[in-house]
Amino acid sequence: MRDFENYSLLWLNTFRINVKCRRFLDFDDVHEAQQVAEILRESALPYIIIGEGSNLLLTQDYEGIVVRSNIKGATIVGSQMCCGSGEVWDDMVAFAIQSQLYGAENLSLIPGDVGASAVQNIGAYGVEVKDLIVEIEAVEIATGNICVIPREDCQYAYRQSRFKKEWKNRYLITHVTYQFQEDFLPHLDYGNIRAELERQGLAKPTAQQLRQVIIDIRNAKLPDPNKLGNAGSFFMNPIVSREKYEQLALQYEKMPHYTIDADHEKIPAGWMIDQCGWKGKRLGRAGVYDKQALVLVNWGGATGQEIVDLCQAIQQDVKKKFGVEIYPEVNII
Repeated sequence: MRDFENYSLLWLNTFRINVKCRRFLDFDDVHEAQQVAEILRESALPYIIIGEGSNLLLTQDYEGIVVRSNIKGATIVGSQMCCGSGEVWDDMVAFAIQSQLYGAENLSLIPGDVGASAVQNIGAYGVEVKDLIVEIEAVEIATGNICVIPREDCQYAYRQSRFKKEWKNRYLITHVTYQFQEDFLPHLDYGNIRAELERQGLAKPTAQQLRQVIIDIRNAKLPDPNKLGNAGSFFMNPIVSREKYEQLALQYEKMPHYTIDADHEKIPAGWMIDQCGWKGKRLGRAGVYDKQALVLVNWGGATGQEIVDLCQAIQQDVKKKFGVEIYPEVNII
């Protein structure tokens, strides 16, 4: 277990916001997680639990404790894999494919760690991690007890879970167990996957080929946070009523959309932001990425508040033009 004071978080948030926390703790196993839980119970300081910092926007120095898992390793039993919460998510996807376990290919290259995948219900290209999760092992901070939480208790929804709501800061996630498929059944009918497969001449891709195509698509539109600070997709795609969708479809014939159910449609937030003229635009040292309007970037030296100001300006313009509220996917602290 590591325990530091006045610790820089510059390399623990992908926006590369240069702030510090009053105290930093990380844990390497379940026993250390229990020790950290005891420290949190006895301390009067507030605390936050982070992963790789890829879904985090820090607006100022944090006068509390920042906690992070460093639990590594993965164990395969049959078609299930139990992973340490500190494992890099994309490494787990690569390991699963290498082990001939399938279902996570469309989630390739999503930044963050395994623990965060269960909190955020990460998703991309028609696949959500909730459909893979079997159970989550965690230490309850209030008691230090080890708990095993089945997926059904997590109330997963689009980019949501109980870990983001009433369970926020209640648990230290130590392991996540995923259920994979032993037969490769690719999901190809979302976004531009089929177009990219056709461009590369891949009529029947293998799992590794599909993973590489997803990586290629993401790399083409998302900046490397080590070169340009960002948190990937900043906003969630809004889900609107069918009535609202039909009103907008009359105004915008080529508006992209994805059917959720008989009464709801999802409209890409990036498309709406682009229609408002924000793509490639800067507001001080913060801006909207010129290849993907859903991504806000730190052009160098931006503060967290500058990113927030940009976020709010975009929200106002989208609301004014489309009558639709868009909300950050990123956790703003």
